Amino acid sequence: MNRPSLEVALLWSALALLALAYAWRWYSLERARRKRNDGQHAGPDAGGPPPRLGDWLTGLVANFFDTLGIGSFATTTAIFKLRGRVADDRIPGTLNVGHALPTIAQALIFIAVVGVDFVTLAGMIAAAVAGAWAGVRVVARLPKRAIQVGMGIALLVSAALFLATNLQWLPGGGEALGLSGATLAFAIGASFVLGALMMLGIGLYAPCLILVSLLGMNPLAAFPIMMGACAFLMPVGGAAFVRSGRYDLRAALGLTLGGVPGVLIAAFLVKSLPLEWLRWLVLAVTLYAAVQMLISALRARSDRAAALEADRA
Repeated sequence: MNRPSLEVALLWSALALLALAYAWRWYSLERARRKRNDGQHAGPDAGGPPPRLGDWLTGLVANFFDTLGIGSFATTTAIFKLRGRVADDRIPGTLNVGHALPTIAQALIFIAVVGVDFVTLAGMIAAAVAGAWAGVRVVARLPKRAIQVGMGIALLVSAALFLATNLQWLPGGGEALGLSGATLAFAIGASFVLGALMMLGIGLYAPCLILVSLLGMNPLAAFPIMMGACAFLMPVGGAAFVRSGRYDLRAALGLTLGGVPGVLIAAFLVKSLPLEWLRWLVLAVTLYAAVQMLISALRARSDRAAALEADRA
């Protein structure tokens, strides 16, 4: 089933305009932040190191595998924890800000090459964007420990999804490239929830792939849906995080600068890749990141309790 060229052109135009608007908004907010501080940068990562080779490589690797359907959030979080690069409470914002433009590049590619019913595609994308808009307002105000616990649990859920995929416990899907009626309504509602959860750092790809498979769709149809949804919702959430300042500017720039080439390499140069062993690797690093995040939350709780005891004494 081939989507009419007019619909492709409209989606491409909307995505291109969104990419330009997001880049300008990001630049404008950071420039205004500098002006408010008398020309001295005092943004969300003031005093931190500039984008380094490690930041660029993180973006390259994460978005390379993201384009192949593995996802980028769990991978990036694990690398951040291994490197000690980004504070825990700034990770959700950094993920959404830094991966936004590479994800738009993915969407431009897959919307063009994979045909999906336009009503299904547009409905699920719009619902995910609305969910992100609602979710980011909550996440941007959460205390650090709440984010650590939430991301730890989210990573454990992601690991469980990877495990189920690796062991082939999940349905293989059907052949449908569109939904209708109550099934479509359910898919739109689920997309809203998944969009909100993305603001906490839960990647959309694995849950979306499972959702469309459970609803009897061809798993290939998940790619334009999940990439299109992320392409529209991540700039929404990313701009909100930039405005709040709860992200690491330099790490996000590294993700963006490395991410776009990673997408292009995966989409146009890689013809085949043994993804099964890569999924096991991602499972391992995701579990590591989940444990580290929860340990950090427990340590923060213990430190707070010790401080209270010292005050009483």
